[in-house]
Amino acid sequence: QVQLVESGGGLVQAGGSLRLSCAASGRTFSSYAMGWFRQPPGKEREFVAAISSNGGYTYYVESVKGRFTISRDNAKNTVYLQMNSLKPEDTAVYYCARDHQVSGLAIHAPRTAREYDYWGQGTQVTVSS
Repeated sequence: QVQLVESGGGLVQAGGSLRLSCAASGRTFSSYAMGWFRQPPGKEREFVAAISSNGGYTYYVESVKGRFTISRDNAKNTVYLQMNSLKPEDTAVYYCARDHQVSGLAIHAPRTAREYDYWGQGTQVTVSS
């Protein structure tokens, strides 16, 4: 059983920064693409960013491009989401997730929730105006 544990959320003023971390259990972390999703209050969960298994390819939703950076450290079984220039509309519960299949493809970074099978418990990010 894989466990994903997010941390790093909190309350920040608009324009500020936060770095989220997601620590994964297990010895096969480096074989899977990873993703970040978020669920704003009263809305459905949405894709934020994804990273390939070797970290060489990333993909972002348009609204966070240039502000958020996804990265991973396979030696530490951890994926990160650096969030800069935060806006009130970034307020949400942020979840990390693991791809449902092993992939060695250099450009594989899934963008839909149905392509992920393990999820963390979420961490709250609140951006005040």
